[in-house]
Amino acid sequence: MAGATYGERRPSAALAGRVACLWWARPDADAGDAPATVLPDGCVDLVWHAGTLTVAGPDTTARVVEGPGGPALGVRLRPGAAVAFGESAANLRDRHPTADEVWGAAGRRLTDRVREAADDRVRLALLEDAVAARVAGAPATDPAVEAAVAELGRPGATVAGAARAAGVGERLLRRRFSEHVGYGPKTLARVLRLQRVLELAIGTDEDLAGIAARAGYADQAHLSRETRVLAGATPAELVAARRG
Repeated sequence: MAGATYGERRPSAALAGRVACLWWARPDADAGDAPATVLPDGCVDLVWHAGTLTVAGPDTTARVVEGPGGPALGVRLRPGAAVAFGESAANLRDRHPTADEVWGAAGRRLTDRVREAADDRVRLALLEDAVAARVAGAPATDPAVEAAVAELGRPGATVAGAARAAGVGERLLRRRFSEHVGYGPKTLARVLRLQRVLELAIGTDEDLAGIAARAGYADQAHLSRETRVLAGATPAELVAARRG
């Protein structure tokens, strides 16, 4: 999240298969009322921010969160794990309904508990417990989707290769992705490739051409086109923000 100091930790062992991380973001001291930019990552999150608990669906482009609003924190599901929330990922795509809109009275009770918690550490623990309870009663994730997501995380991966890894045809894979991920495998591949750029930018002064090649782009121009569409920014702007 640009404009904020971000941190994360691993979930409990029981959640590791479905939860990518627990995270928190605190606005930078000099951020003022500047909005924060959240880039797409293919995930569904349970988010506490500005006194509201939301289920943040998978975004297809960058999303601007208006400030101020104080710290944010949440639990991030892995791509394909939205079934744990009892909702089709396709229904959550580019949407951020409140917990009570998704879970009714149970969502309202959870919101009240999180609001009344002593501090953000307790709030994050409450969110983790709530997700653990939902995971315990949820159906298993689709193994074909899991295999395809893992394949698409590799540089140079293709939808055809993901379908082979999943053991299903491309048409069936697209249908399953719509339900479990929120959008098709091609879109997820683009999103994961963008995230790979951000990861490769950390701790190195490698130029954009090198990062583009290692992330799986055809060339730097390809990277530039994709960042404009997905992030509304140039590669240089994204890398500079990530490197601080």
